[in-house]
Parts: sequence; structure tokens; C-alpha cells
Amino acid sequence: DDAFAALGDEAIAGLLADPETLSQILLYHVVPGRVMAADVGALESATTAQGEDIAITVDGDKVMVNGANVIITDIEADNGVIHVIDAVILPPSMSAEAAPTIVDIAVADGNFTNLVAALEATGLVETLQGEGPFTVFAPTDEAFAALGEETIAALLADPDTLSQILLYHVVAGAVTAADVVNLDSATTVQGEDVTISVDNGSIMINDAMVILPDIEAANGIIHVIDTVILPPSIAAASLPDIVDTAAEAGQFTTLLVAAEAAGLVDTLKGEGPFTVFAPTDDAFAALGDETIAALLADPETLANILLYHVVPGEVLAADVAELASAETAAGFPVVIKATDDGVMVNNANVVASDIMASNGVIHVIDAVILPPTTDIVDTAIADGRFTTLVAAVEAAGLVDALKGEGPLTVFAPTDDAFAVLGTDTVNSLLADPETLASILLYHVVDGAVFSGDVVKLESATTLNGADITIRVDEDGNVFINDAQVIIADIITTNGVIHVIDAVILPPA
Repeated sequence: DDAFAALGDEAIAGLLADPETLSQILLYHVVPGRVMAADVGALESATTAQGEDIAITVDGDKVMVNGANVIITDIEADNGVIHVIDAVILPPSMSAEAAPTIVDIAVADGNFTNLVAALEATGLVETLQGEGPFTVFAPTDEAFAALGEETIAALLADPDTLSQILLYHVVAGAVTAADVVNLDSATTVQGEDVTISVDNGSIMINDAMVILPDIEAANGIIHVIDTVILPPSIAAASLPDIVDTAAEAGQFTTLLVAAEAAGLVDTLKGEGPFTVFAPTDDAFAALGDETIAALLADPETLANILLYHVVPGEVLAADVAELASAETAAGFPVVIKATDDGVMVNNANVVASDIMASNGVIHVIDAVILPPTTDIVDTAIADGRFTTLVAAVEAAGLVDALKGEGPLTVFAPTDDAFAVLGTDTVNSLLADPETLASILLYHVVDGAVFSGDVVKLESATTLNGADITIRVDEDGNVFINDAQVIIADIITTNGVIHVIDAVILPPA
């Protein structure tokens, strides 16, 4: 009687006046056959005389049928057995019809007046009263209040943007908290992903905490959150552009002066998106006052240097770490290396990352990086460690090939590497241009292959036509055949040089 009383007098009167519905409910409490308590414990479900299943759970000595506790068992009768429960259980089909929808719950709760107003303003009430199922991460009124009255008013006056924000709080399907914690992300109805993490036992949706999970509705599940979450596209659009973001940061004064002098301010305030590796004022100071003054007086060179710090597109830190190189707006690549201490871009350390702007992202670096100004041959000549290699390239008639457009990758033996061959061998090779050319081309691979990509390969086909083998030992040293790479990623205008400690010979 207490179980029925919990339904309320009106509900009982309504059921007594509706024999068909009442019959369905009562038959949902009946299972054909004699099922004793000892048998119930071995079951997970049972099909009722109404046709739908009841769920049976056992927790120690406690048995539950759907959400009702079995409080007395095994009352035997001539034609069966009775188990007493403390609640009236409803068939799923009937309970779903009777249960409130997501919108009904939000309206009745009283803590979601702003959310409900937003749903009404965007015409999404009918959607979230639909069949679903949906999972809604529902911000409280306090969460909306944190946006400020002006922002809320502006959003209510902009249904398109508001709709995008609201749909970013909705995931298709009914996802319980137990399922949520096993996910890293989820795609919302708006189309963009939310990130999911667990921090000290609390579930985080982006930067919002789930403060009350698993409110079940007829058409889904509500998880209450303490912050309004914004789709990345909308969040970025509300931010200042790269130039203004740099100005607000306060540590890029020289960079901004340089951008102005080079005529690049309008470019960096443009639509983008851009990824900017931004040297700090300290990074520029390391160049010296004279160098900075000379650059500011040479807009063309300065623009080329600054554009070497810009990569078209939005490359976030998580993406940067996966790259071996990136093509810059200057037309030359930068080398990207992930180390135990962080990420390096050429010779600069990334000291802060993912500073978002409306038209891209800024990664802060601790040095000014300079684009290449010489090709492979001139770089080798200027270096001073490759006099024999340069002489060999000239003798073999390969200077023009290695000064061409490229890009090419050269595994360059040092003078010490050639010296190991002996003077007689070197001289005989210099006197045999055809054999010498074959050996030199065995050191050249088509395309710019930076160290981060080299280590992913097992072999590469050279311009000689034969393959070189590539291996990495347990200490991380890279070998090309039997030659060790001792310096990697010397960037040139037409490719990249990796210095090796031995001359490698093509197969006979």
C-alpha cells in the first residue's frame, strides 16, 4: 500500500479509471512460472506477462527489480509465489511516455531559467522535446551569469550564434557518466568536439565541471555543468587578432615594431588562419642593437625573416609535436623537433604555446630564427668542413644539379670522412668523373627529408638509383648505411644537408 501511496491519489485515481493502462502495469509485476528468491539471484532479467522485461540486480543480500527493493521473499501460494517490493514499477514503454523530457526537467528544476530562455530564443525547445535520445551538458543559471548580462543579451539577440553554442552542449545518444569517463572527446550536434577528462575524480567537459550527472529524462540524459562551453570556432572569433593579442601580451614590442617596419601588420590582422612562432623581446635583444637597427632599415630582408616565423593554417601544440617540418610563408621550411625538454623550431625553444587569436595561434619562442640564404653548394663551401666534397662535386660536374631548384636531401661526408678513404683513392675518384658522380649521387635523395622523417624510414632511394638503408640505434643515433649522422637539418634554399662521418658507397 505504501508503494502505491507514493504514486499520489491523483495518479491512483487516474489508473483506476483506465483499466487498460492499469492492466499493463499490473501484468508488468507478474512473471510466468514459479521463481523463488534463490532463483532470482541467478537472473539478470525476466520477461513479464505484460511482455517487457524487468531488470534484476543483486547487491549482497539486497535484490532489486528495476528500481524497487524486494523487502519480503517467497510467500508461497497454491498457484505461485509472491515477492513484496517497495515501489510500483512501470513498463519502459509506459514510463518513457510518462517521464518528463529534457526540456520539462529543465523548466521544472528552476536552476536553468537562462538555458530555457536560450532554447526558446533559438527555437530548439521542440528539438529537445523530440524522441532523441540526447545527452545534454546543461549549464546552470550561475554558469550563464558568469558570462555577464551584456553577453547574455547579445546572444539572445543573435539566434544563429546562440543556437551553435547550445547545440555544442548536446551529444546524440544517451551517454551516462560511466560512459563519459571512458571517452577523450565527443562530437556534438553542433559538429565540433568537446574534450572530456577526469580531474581529481571530477568529470570535465572542456573547462566545465560536471556537478550533477545522470539526470534521466524520457528522451535522454542531463549532466549539469558549472560553465557555459563555447565551440572553438566561436571562442576564437570573439578573441582579438594575432597583432592585438601580441600587443596585449606585452613581451613582443620589438616583434610588433618589426612587423610595422616590414609592412606586415595588415597581413597578420587578416583572415588567416596563421600560426606564428613569436620571438620575445629578449630573443630580439640577443641579436644586438646594431643588427636590429639594420633590419629595421631593410624592410625586404626583415619581411622575409618575419614571414619565416609564420606558417599558413592553424597548427596547435599537439600538432606541432607530430611534425618534422612546416612550410613557412617565406617559402622555406622550419625544422620541428620534439625533445624531452619540449619542442624546438630550428634552434629556438617553444616556451609557451597555443595562445589563441581570432585568426590563428601564437607559439612563443626564445630566439629569432633566420631563413636560409644559400643553396646546398654555397652552404657547403661556406661551412669549411666540406672542401673535398665540394671539389668532388665540381669534378663530377654536379654543381649545377646541386644548385638547382630542388628540393634535395644531401648526406654530406666531412673532409675527415673522405680522408679515411686515403689520398690515393680520393685522387683516383677525382680523375674518374663517372664513378665519382655515381658515388656522390648515392648521397642525394630527392625531396627535403628532415631528421624527424628520416628516422621513420628504413630505406630511401637515392638519385644514383640504389637504396640506402636507414637505422636508429638504441641510443637514438641515426645511421645511413654504416655512416652516422653527426649533424642534422642544415636548411638551405633548395633542400637540407645532414652531415655524416663516412663516405657511403653504392652497391657494386
